[in-house]
Amino acid sequence: MTKLKEGDTAPHFIAKDQHGNTIDLDDYKGKKVVLYFYPKDNTPGCTAEACNLRDNYEALIEKGFKIIGVSADDEKSHQKFTEKYDLPFPLIPDTKKEIIKAYDVWGPKKFMGKEYEGINRTTFVISEEGKIEKIFTKVKTREHTNQILESYND
Repeated sequence: MTKLKEGDTAPHFIAKDQHGNTIDLDDYKGKKVVLYFYPKDNTPGCTAEACNLRDNYEALIEKGFKIIGVSADDEKSHQKFTEKYDLPFPLIPDTKKEIIKAYDVWGPKKFMGKEYEGINRTTFVISEEGKIEKIFTKVKTREHTNQILESYND
């Protein structure tokens, strides 16, 4: 569970995406960013989440959102994942876990009775000014776009 809170300044990062393009969070000033962290390419929940964001990509763009995904998978894995599911947004291969740790989403997890360290599925919506506006820690992978959009219909 992240220690970051809504209202905090989003930790800055510069990284390469799955195609080698540089992603600098500062370049997104003036836009809302959906920065989503997920455990692993090609797993059922992560695929459902990515495809949900893909299927609703135009609706998110129309509302002014830019989408960036982050996991600890490498560039090659992200390339295959993007091609297989035709994902229209950048995925950052954070193999050194620098961004993952800056956003404090790395930690203990449980699966089938076993404890291990991994990425806790978390989404941050970053405002046009670079502040964290929303944090989703209970991500509904198949309905994630609705979670995001509904939180702005208050």
